[in-house]
Amino acid sequence: MQLFLVLITTIFLSLSAYAQKPNLLSGKFPPNELKKVLIPQARWTPFPKRDDRAGWAKADQTMMQAYLRKAESYLDYKWPYIPATKSLLIERTGDRDQFQAVSFEKREVLGTLLLAEIYENKGRFVDPIIDGVWSICEESFWGVPAHLPKSKDYAGLMDVSKPFVDLFAAETATYLAWVDYYLGDKLDAVSPQIRKRIYSETNYRIFGPLMTKPHGWMTKTANGRAPNNWNPWICSNWLNAVLLLEKDDEKRTASVAKLLDVLDEFLNPYPPDGGCDEGPSYWGAAAASLYDNIAMLNLASNDAFQYVYADEKFRNMGRFIYRAQISENYFLNFADADPQPGMAATMIYRYGKAINDPDMMKFGAFYRTPEDGSIGKFHYFRHFYSLFMQDEYQKAAQGLPLPKNVWLPDLQVFAARDQAGTTNGFYVAAKGGHNDESHNHNDIGNYVVYYDGQPLLIDVGRGTYTAKTFSNKRYDIWYNCSDFHNLPTINGKDQLPGMSFRASNVAYKTDNASTRFSVDLTQAYPKDAGITSWQRTIQLNRGQNVQIDDAIKLTNASSLTQHLMTCYPAEVGKPGELIIHYAPKGDQAKNFVVRYDPKQMRPSIEKVKLDAPEDRGIITKWGDTIYRINFTVLTPKPSDKLTFVIAE
Repeated sequence: MQLFLVLITTIFLSLSAYAQKPNLLSGKFPPNELKKVLIPQARWTPFPKRDDRAGWAKADQTMMQAYLRKAESYLDYKWPYIPATKSLLIERTGDRDQFQAVSFEKREVLGTLLLAEIYENKGRFVDPIIDGVWSICEESFWGVPAHLPKSKDYAGLMDVSKPFVDLFAAETATYLAWVDYYLGDKLDAVSPQIRKRIYSETNYRIFGPLMTKPHGWMTKTANGRAPNNWNPWICSNWLNAVLLLEKDDEKRTASVAKLLDVLDEFLNPYPPDGGCDEGPSYWGAAAASLYDNIAMLNLASNDAFQYVYADEKFRNMGRFIYRAQISENYFLNFADADPQPGMAATMIYRYGKAINDPDMMKFGAFYRTPEDGSIGKFHYFRHFYSLFMQDEYQKAAQGLPLPKNVWLPDLQVFAARDQAGTTNGFYVAAKGGHNDESHNHNDIGNYVVYYDGQPLLIDVGRGTYTAKTFSNKRYDIWYNCSDFHNLPTINGKDQLPGMSFRASNVAYKTDNASTRFSVDLTQAYPKDAGITSWQRTIQLNRGQNVQIDDAIKLTNASSLTQHLMTCYPAEVGKPGELIIHYAPKGDQAKNFVVRYDPKQMRPSIEKVKLDAPEDRGIITKWGDTIYRINFTVLTPKPSDKLTFVIAE
């Protein structure tokens, strides 16, 4: 009966994708109606103007004082130019960090100086801000070399005659737009050329291209992959900039109308269960950026877009962030997601409040941190919201929902823990899906096991992004490949990338004693792997263990190897037992055992070498402690069952 109910629920949720009306955003207001609901630019005050000191007295003074202290360290900041050779590194060595470090720092300094000048309002920071604006306007490219077209026409340098908009060009427009909004009169008192240049550069580099040129992030790819976080993230900055800078209300309305069309390209295909295939660390720029757009639209329209908060898909998109949580520090990190992402706490709280989800509000409040004046690198506008909500936020209840079971039927991800509301005991999660998901790794059927909120069997995740990461050599990088996940190599073959390589026969069942997820891996492998059926079942037996059963049928069986990934040393124990020396930082060390049939398999252990440029990010996340355990099947059979049991 339980399985029947789960299957019925799955069918209902899948059908709901077709039942929901498309174009939730663009379909509400035709352009002539949209112009009526948008507050004209000349009258729009999303936050108090700088000279409204009574308004700014309501901003959190602790935060403002922290920004002031940080800004004072930048009073003598020497605004660097970015040499062409730093841009060329993306072609010469694959390095993207040297260029980005300079570019991101300049914007962070500018944003901090602006907040300090708003607070102090004495003109002390105006000249450094002017220098920053001028320096940024003189850059050849507001984006980053990693996002340049891969062609000889570019070869690592921007063609300034053909502007296009990437993530960080759009971010730059936001910084400049808020400088204009808050300091326009002070800039004009120095020279009218400053604001004129802000608009001219932004119009040429951002507004014009967005309205006249197709951008790949705006819609699905040629092979049908839906837009990823680029879509709402760029739109959120486009929206900020055009609402603040564009004085022609006809052009302003036309831009917002197109922006809503673009956002629906992201929202329409999004799964009804709200699952983010890019993972929790990208959620902050995916579903969260969609929320940013709606929040700003409501500010610009006297809450005309409030209806979006009642949409169940939009609500589920928000809830994903706590449904994907493992423990206070760890989150599910399938594909390129990070195991320990930062939490944009005030934004999460606001999203939770907007959709009336107390769990999400408590979750956001849980990650409150003392103010140190740091504004981060991205989503600058979130700070203005945060400044005016601290009275409520600091008093808000804190807590982590830590649901007992999570089942996302559209994303095909399940998670289960021994007890709801606590990290004590086992946690297990696994995925189905396909191998053309955004930021994809070849990982259908992969699973992770944690204990007391700490990693045991892991998804390594991503390392440092280089030119190789998003090139045709992506799957030359070891951690993107299935044989460095908790997956089998079958007759010498591993999973392949592409939408056709996908899970099938996905099922989910749960009761108080156990939770079970089952997926067929057959279609994830090439046909010459000789698989008729490879049905994997992952089960949490609460308070006892985690069990993985692979029921296999092959047309031929020449070689089989099961791989397990861990961040702890391991050793072969007595026959049938592989010992993992679990020793998390700040927690009790203990041994875990992976039980197997010694008549079927023989384990060996290798420490993964981390010496490539991409591996720097692996060391940052896990340390130089990645081990792969390889279970070689001694006598492969066309029909067999392979079992692991993970226990204390």
